[in-house]
Amino acid sequence: MIEIRWHGRGGQGAKTAALLLADAAFETGLYVQGFPEYGPERMGAPITAYNRLSESPIRVHSNIYDPDIVVVVDETLLKSVDVAAGLKETGKLLINTNSEPESVLKAFPGFKGSIYAIDAADISRRTIGRNLPNTPLLSAVVKLSGIMDEESFFENMKKAFREKFSHKTEMIDGNMNAVREAWASVVPLNEVAARN
Repeated sequence: MIEIRWHGRGGQGAKTAALLLADAAFETGLYVQGFPEYGPERMGAPITAYNRLSESPIRVHSNIYDPDIVVVVDETLLKSVDVAAGLKETGKLLINTNSEPESVLKAFPGFKGSIYAIDAADISRRTIGRNLPNTPLLSAVVKLSGIMDEESFFENMKKAFREKFSHKTEMIDGNMNAVREAWASVVPLNEVAARN
């Protein structure tokens, strides 16, 4: 079973991304869970969402305390939320950031897992025309989790976007461009830092 925890702010699409990931994983035949943890419901407030993906039935129905992957939709949360809490020692941390790799790595001293970065905000602004980081982050999570190969995921997303944006074909193209660019752009920060 792969357990994923999303950290974002209300209105940034963390809940939507978790539900889209559950839909995509379900299409591959996996058992899935995708759900948010609700707190004060207001735009900009920190929120958490979760995914469980498994080849066998999932019998656990609780929040995720020891995730395999943590996704940080809003980098400002690094200052106020312990996003790496409970993250497995070999876990993966994915951060939406345009910060220098060294500064991000300093925020997690002693973390033995892998830290990945993607500038999902920039990708979404250029491809979709708005800051909607959840689409690029969804692509990066699928790649890091290994639940689907690239071609299957792209086909799955194209179908989902055609259904969602049936009257806005430019949104289909923009979202597909975001998905493709994100897949190619997610990088392990320790490798980038070592090259610099």
